[in-house]
Amino acid sequence: YPLIEVGEFELNKNSANYFADVEQAAFAPNNLVPGISASPDRMLQARLFSYADAQRYRLGVNHKQIPVNKPRCPVTSNQRDGQGRANDNYGSLPHYEPNSFRQWQDQPDYAEPPLKIDGYAKHYDFREDDSDYFSQPRALFNLMNDEKKQMLFDNTARAMGDALDFIKYRHIRNCNWCDPAYGEGVAKALGMTVEDAMAARDTDPARHLPSCL
Repeated sequence: YPLIEVGEFELNKNSANYFADVEQAAFAPNNLVPGISASPDRMLQARLFSYADAQRYRLGVNHKQIPVNKPRCPVTSNQRDGQGRANDNYGSLPHYEPNSFRQWQDQPDYAEPPLKIDGYAKHYDFREDDSDYFSQPRALFNLMNDEKKQMLFDNTARAMGDALDFIKYRHIRNCNWCDPAYGEGVAKALGMTVEDAMAARDTDPARHLPSCL
């Protein structure tokens, strides 16, 4: 999607209190001001809800009232109550709309901008027109020096821990298709071989699924 520059993000000081300023920070791509909308990029669409979902679990439903996340200007919405509420909770005002008290009235001028698309918007099998799974990770792998690559191999082996062998073999195959050196490094770190991993494709429990490459 084409880049549209809307401004600059400036980091001009270090945190004075790590917990208050960093541990409680709740960055999310769905924190958007009126007039800016999210593109239909698949990864972005997934992150729009997953970031906020994780923050509600980590910081509570009212995490946007924590000073580091609090808007610089007053914000009025129908979000009310919940654990950790820190302001007046809109007092005695009603929290439903429409109502007879001129509160929380619909403001269509601030609606999300329409998204122009062609055809039908529906779920589709991305494999029908997008089978390039490895060019981007291959480019990243090739940017690494030998030390960084070995760190990647070792971290992968530790992270896979006690995973079943057929899962380890499946990951080795994915790494090998990305780059043979990547597959070889991960296999060696796991105490396995690429040859065994490729042969294990025929007995993989998920071999009938489109997602099993």
